[in-house]
Amino acid sequence: MLIVMDKSAGPDELAAVVERIEKYGWQPKPIPGGERTAIGVLRNKGPIDPALFLDMPGVRDVIPVSKPYKLVSREMHPDNTVIKLGEGNEALEIGQGRLVLMAGPCAVESESQALEIAHAVKEAGAKIFRGGAFKPRSSPYSFQGLGVKGLEILAKVREETGLFIVTEATDHEVLDVVEEYTDIIQIGTRNMQNYRLLRRAGQAKKPILLKRGMWATMDEFLMAAEYIMSEGNSQVMLCERGIRTFTRHSRNTLDINAIPYMRSESHLPIVVDPSHAAGRRDQVIPLARAAAATGVDGLIVEVHNHPEKALSDGPQSLYPEQFSRMVEGLKTMNVAL
Repeated sequence: MLIVMDKSAGPDELAAVVERIEKYGWQPKPIPGGERTAIGVLRNKGPIDPALFLDMPGVRDVIPVSKPYKLVSREMHPDNTVIKLGEGNEALEIGQGRLVLMAGPCAVESESQALEIAHAVKEAGAKIFRGGAFKPRSSPYSFQGLGVKGLEILAKVREETGLFIVTEATDHEVLDVVEEYTDIIQIGTRNMQNYRLLRRAGQAKKPILLKRGMWATMDEFLMAAEYIMSEGNSQVMLCERGIRTFTRHSRNTLDINAIPYMRSESHLPIVVDPSHAAGRRDQVIPLARAAAATGVDGLIVEVHNHPEKALSDGPQSLYPEQFSRMVEGLKTMNVAL
């Protein structure tokens, strides 16, 4: 349920509504807006009688919320969420109508590798550097990342290039140190329903990039975001990265249909990962262009200076010059970067 307050409602009237919600054992969630404040009612186990609040001073309307995800829902929060990184002239906003580019290697392999790629993608137009320090891999014998050393290299990249950093936290214990080093914490596809990790992410003070699970429905994906937001972190981005289907011509199937659906259902920024959807270099740029055409808020693309030698996901990584051509192609589509 969403309780919409009148424009003229003061602090005392807001406090009275919050007190009544808590009296019934529910959780109030104030949602400030441009013109008026609304208060979401969470953790109710059944329908709520609107009459409990309609007669209270300052209450303009009471709106039932029909979705199982409340905080994520556009019913609860009609305005788009904008996530801000940095301050002053260096600030970056995600969700404000421009396409934000995130690019870098699947895994950080060395300082020289990370810095070379970072300078190249920044020159091409990227604002955020992606690189894995902790890598969940299908095989226990595959490269698992440099760990804390990788995070230190990412910090060096930020210091030298000014790029913001996004990297993955693979479990709730790792998230502590990732939060210390990064600007955006990624929750990968394999962990989309790791509820302990999602709750810890909800307590973080950094934005979360949540990737859709490889077999997840939209409701499951949005409920995973709800787990994070229910713990207090409203800075969540939804990342479509392709789902497993019966195809063999690509690694996954990019669910373009999901993008307008998420836009209608949720106020959260939407990011697309064409690299993991494709699994092969020749499909990444067309998928990126398709995603950009739907009006997504960001693209996260794998770029490697020597993909033939990459320790992770080389076949789907663009060469820096290919990434640069991708960006130029987006500009011809009149995409605001």
